[in-house]
Amino acid sequence: MTAASSPSASTSRVTGLLGIEVPVVLGPFGGVSSVPLTAAVSDGGGLGSLGLYGYDGDAIRKTAAELRAATAKPFALNLWVPNGTETTAVPQEEFDRYAATLKPYFEELGIPLPDMPARYVPDYGEQVEATLEAGPAVVSFVFGVPAPDVVEEAHRRGIKVLGTATTVAEALALEAGGVDAVVASGMESGGHRVSFLKPAEESLVGTFALVPQVADAVSIPVIAAGGIADRRGFAAAMALGAEAVQVGTAFLATRESAAVPAYREVLKSAAAARTVLTRTLSGRLARGIPNRIIAELEEAGTVAPFPVQNWLTGRFRPQAAAKGNTDLMSLWAGQSAPLLKHDTAAEVLAELLAGTR
Repeated sequence: MTAASSPSASTSRVTGLLGIEVPVVLGPFGGVSSVPLTAAVSDGGGLGSLGLYGYDGDAIRKTAAELRAATAKPFALNLWVPNGTETTAVPQEEFDRYAATLKPYFEELGIPLPDMPARYVPDYGEQVEATLEAGPAVVSFVFGVPAPDVVEEAHRRGIKVLGTATTVAEALALEAGGVDAVVASGMESGGHRVSFLKPAEESLVGTFALVPQVADAVSIPVIAAGGIADRRGFAAAMALGAEAVQVGTAFLATRESAAVPAYREVLKSAAAARTVLTRTLSGRLARGIPNRIIAELEEAGTVAPFPVQNWLTGRFRPQAAAKGNTDLMSLWAGQSAPLLKHDTAAEVLAELLAGTR
């Protein structure tokens, strides 16, 4: 489908495909997803999404049950596909060296250095099994193409499948893999760059260059993501060939999200005008608002590979958030943050949908 034939919101294939009323998808946050925000977006007619990074099977089943109790509308659960770039184990002495780099932050927060774990993330197969058993309306994937048997089983259960691309080549791989729609994620997006065919640094295509190219290249619906926070971004994405938008940062700043008040304040402050791409907090390239820990770790130059670094900093980042210490948090944010002005999910939805006019 070409940009010239872009549909209006009322005729979007995405709404019919996903069983939703309006072509807006909540970005699936890792760590700051919440049942209230997911339910609020779904109840507002969009597709609420919840990120399952770090969840084991039991946590997935529990979360899905909580979502079903909170909303009768369709929602999505999101998984990270292992793509071979992960480091599943490091020698003890190497782990100790990475931990020592982070020791000052543990000490600052009064937390002991952790012992090396048996594993850094839950088993992906366990996650997939629990997610499909939970039976959400949609399961979405980042960092790769879900395996054919996973897509087949999802479809057998009546679950729609979304994949996420940062380049045209990735979009084509996802279409060939049988996904029902593709999220075209531009480099303006906050959080992790979810590239998988080439390194993220070589896949930094802007949303409004990426969307029309993907729309021209694939036959499945395209959902635009990255730098969209208001009616203008919504209208522009639809004009370029998208049939829905995925929005993260604007919803992250609402009071229904799991972001602590200090984080939401930074998102709406002058500091949010500048974001950086960094591997320092997780070992994978991600966009966020620069703070002290990013600056110090960039200078130190010692960063463990993913997911080791993510696991290590994840031992103290929640405590920093609980104390409102934004110097030691991950302040993921997209480049649209300076446009933020709304405090509730309903207000963000209303602002976006004003773009249909």
